[in-house]
Amino acid sequence: MKILIPIKRVIDHMAKIHIKPDGSGVINDYVKMAINPFDEIAVEQALVLREQGQATQVTVLSIGPVGCVETLRHALALGADQAIHIQTDIPLLPLDIAKLITHIVQKNVFDLVISGKQAIDNDCNQVGQMVAALLGWPQGTFISQVVVEGKTLLVKREVDHGIEQLRLVLPCVLTTDLRLNRPRYASLPNVMKAKNKPLETYTLAQLNFKPREGQKTLQILEPTSREGGILVASIQELIEHLKKEQVL
Repeated sequence: MKILIPIKRVIDHMAKIHIKPDGSGVINDYVKMAINPFDEIAVEQALVLREQGQATQVTVLSIGPVGCVETLRHALALGADQAIHIQTDIPLLPLDIAKLITHIVQKNVFDLVISGKQAIDNDCNQVGQMVAALLGWPQGTFISQVVVEGKTLLVKREVDHGIEQLRLVLPCVLTTDLRLNRPRYASLPNVMKAKNKPLETYTLAQLNFKPREGQKTLQILEPTSREGGILVASIQELIEHLKKEQVL
């Protein structure tokens, strides 16, 4: 089984985000970047499947500027076998990303695609589902457990009313939730080995791909500041305060 993991380079979740003065976006310069946390969980799951003897090859794919190479090298240091970088400085819509992933899947004949359920920078939660639709493959989203049974996967996914269990026939698409696993750390020897692992680079022109012009970001604003809350000693005090604020 050959597994593809699309990963995204995002601002580290511990870094403080600042908006550009003109509101055109966020400041990425001199900010620590990292692999999207949900995608890192996807990488870990693929490595676990390979260690169990269920997978033979783990490939990571990233679409974006040249800085994505650093993110791909991190995934290779974690244990991925090879990497693919589609280099572009153009911000792409989720459907464009899904189409590019679909192209790579069909070109290299992968059996399983595992992605994070969403990226922490835009929280779109669309690409995995779109890839499944474009490929015509079954999908399991928000998964918290995976068990391989021959040519099928038994997965548990987190839904509003609890845990749903699905049996999916390979090939298929999975998107990961937080409780699926805990990603490993990259050891120093593996970081050094990652420098020599294969990494293919393509441009949009080489793939004969033209991005869609479906939407444009007009402005990005800081969240509205809120006043601090208060502590009340009793239910009666709470009711009185709500009446004073004309909530009741």
